[in-house]
Amino acid sequence: MAASTRLTLLATILGSSIVFIDGTVVNVALPSIQRDLGGGLASQQWIVDAYLLTLGSLIVVGGSRGDIFGEVRVLTVGVASFGLASALCASAPTANTLIVFRGLQGIAGALLTPASLAVITATFTGRDRGAAIGTWTAWSGISTVVGPLLGGWLIGVSSWRVIFLLNLPIAAVTLVLALTRLPRSSARREGVRVDVVGGALCVIALGAIVFGFIEQPRRGWGDVAVAGSLAGGVLCLAAFVTWELRARQPMLPLQLFAKRNFSVTNVETFAVYGGLSCWGFFLVVFLQQIAHYSPFRSGLATLPVTLVMFALSRHSGRLSMSYGPRFFMAAGPALAGVSILVLARLPEHPSYWIDVLPSILGFALGLTMTVAPLTTTVLSDADSGDAGTASGVNNAVARVAGLMAIAVVGIAAASGSDTLTTHGFHVAMLITGLLVCTGGVIGAVGIRNP
Repeated sequence: MAASTRLTLLATILGSSIVFIDGTVVNVALPSIQRDLGGGLASQQWIVDAYLLTLGSLIVVGGSRGDIFGEVRVLTVGVASFGLASALCASAPTANTLIVFRGLQGIAGALLTPASLAVITATFTGRDRGAAIGTWTAWSGISTVVGPLLGGWLIGVSSWRVIFLLNLPIAAVTLVLALTRLPRSSARREGVRVDVVGGALCVIALGAIVFGFIEQPRRGWGDVAVAGSLAGGVLCLAAFVTWELRARQPMLPLQLFAKRNFSVTNVETFAVYGGLSCWGFFLVVFLQQIAHYSPFRSGLATLPVTLVMFALSRHSGRLSMSYGPRFFMAAGPALAGVSILVLARLPEHPSYWIDVLPSILGFALGLTMTVAPLTTTVLSDADSGDAGTASGVNNAVARVAGLMAIAVVGIAAASGSDTLTTHGFHVAMLITGLLVCTGGVIGAVGIRNP
């Protein structure tokens, strides 16, 4: 690999890593944030979901902007905006302002994530593209899982605010690489507009639905705010689909779903990434609030996932390009889902080596088998001009899956309370494991090897 392509890969990994880190690093900080700023389980869910809401609902718009204005330009703007939003999160005086600033972080991430992957697609071809995407997804997965470990250590030696300040030097290095080393793409495509109406409808629809699910345990199904937000969200979602079918330049080009592997992969993404988000959220909260782990120890508990993904993801991406993705996208989620189901019997005071580690190792191997082939399959089914949009669609599905899964599974886990109990955690892991296993069934039945 030439030096220029190595720098391209490094810039995209660094840029996207801060987005994925902030998707999970907050999990381990939630008890500390609660002690400092107040709030119960609902506030904790909103601190996570405000980020996922704007990221998931606008990431397709971000992907299309890369196709319009050039991937490197959008990557640069996204990185700078994410750094600014992170600084605001670090200075948040209340839980409500932190929730707002987390939403701003998600908007910046919606520009950054699909642009980084589109840069790789435009730079690499053939087996090198599969290996590069495998490396990118490996580091993305590592970033997702290392977030709790790094966050736990930082909280132990300083404050939860430091986890947001950490993004600033990473963003600075990425900006230097993007401005000095990455080649500029083609000029702006004239006559192309951003689908503002579609983006607004998507944000309103998802926000209303998630509000209803998160607030239901406290307010009840009969509450006007809960029932009204759910009904309004469904209506806005229907309006969004109708608008996208008729818009001249939609944010979500529905014709992409006419391709079998693209459609099936995104359905599987919804199941697998929904389960991944629930696994990270509820496991870390359980380990700290019920098993009484320290923030660092709860983050350290997930370290094996990082090590396994670092060692094997590149090979998984390369093998899926050589032998086809179907086996990996069927067996991987099945193994990960069964490993999660084991946690549904986790005792209140577990032994890490006997009760926790075997499940985490199985989950890590299953996730490693899944992530790189899944990402490669989505991009392989898209035309080169739609790479940013295709990446945006898949990332949107992944973030929306996490957003919805945490909100919906949270209803079952809360059991009418605003705190997590051992029984609630067991219910959450049972639902999460079945959800991920369903992703494996979808891959086995629906995916076709090229």
